Amino acid sequence: MPSVSSTPDERAEPAASAALTPTLRRFNRTYTQRIGVLDDSYLGTGRPLNVSRLLFEIGSSEHGGGGAPTVRDLRERLDLDSGYLARLIGRLREDGLVELHPDPLDRRRRVVRLTPAGRSARAELDARSEALADRLVGSLTSRQRARLERALAEADLLVRAATVHLREVGPEDAAARSALGRYAAELDARFPGGFELGVPQEEPGARYVVATSDGAAVAYGGFRPVALPDGDAAEIKRMWVDTGWRGAGLGARMLRHLEGLAATDGFARVVLDTNGTLAEAVALYERAGYRRVARYNDNPYAQLFFTKDLAAPSPLDAAGATA
Repeated sequence: MPSVSSTPDERAEPAASAALTPTLRRFNRTYTQRIGVLDDSYLGTGRPLNVSRLLFEIGSSEHGGGGAPTVRDLRERLDLDSGYLARLIGRLREDGLVELHPDPLDRRRRVVRLTPAGRSARAELDARSEALADRLVGSLTSRQRARLERALAEADLLVRAATVHLREVGPEDAAARSALGRYAAELDARFPGGFELGVPQEEPGARYVVATSDGAAVAYGGFRPVALPDGDAAEIKRMWVDTGWRGAGLGARMLRHLEGLAATDGFARVVLDTNGTLAEAVALYERAGYRRVARYNDNPYAQLFFTKDLAAPSPLDAAGATA
């Protein structure tokens, strides 16, 4: 399926963006200077930051229990061009820090593993990074450190939420399957009587979108055409946001995106249903301008029903959303 272009509703407000930009650029200049990004030898390791970052990522996969990452995994997590990533891996191989092997599960793919020297280099990188972090905050009081920790955690979440990749996916897409499985597991845990997703059915005209960050699915949702007594509509389905990303506006962004796609497909309104236990979802829909209506389907898990009228997209917006 093609990548999904930005819809009008999800674009940043120019005035707000202009006000934020100087602050963000100043922080970038301050931070990059102090952590050694400008040095050819990052943290005195003899390697620049880009190579060190790749070494860290390969080691993180192994330490996290995920096994050796594939080249494709690394490309998606770090959002790197294939040729550029190949050059970085080549540098690590020349230094004797990594090895490439065929993936046992699919020999068309290659996995990247740290050598013993690579594991030692990764450990040294961790130690030097920890020491630098300690030096950066060493003069702060405990109260200032707590304040900085909260601010950095919030900034990290918001920047990552602003830079997720939205793309349209089919049912066999790996990220879509992952998101759908986690969606079903959460509903099963939260609904008093549990939840069963059931066997996927054909949905002619349906469109689903996954949001990924560092190659992992962090949000999902879609819509399908439905014929109702008072006219056709697009029904929003399977809206899900990873619990660690809630509060960053990602659910609202996904909802606006789906509304924009539905409008470009010619729908004048959207409908959706939800369960009353999902209070945060209900609040999201009400903030987004949805109004409650009577039951329109026989979904046994649905307790609340909503609708919203859509504005017709301009010709330029419609062209951009389908490019």
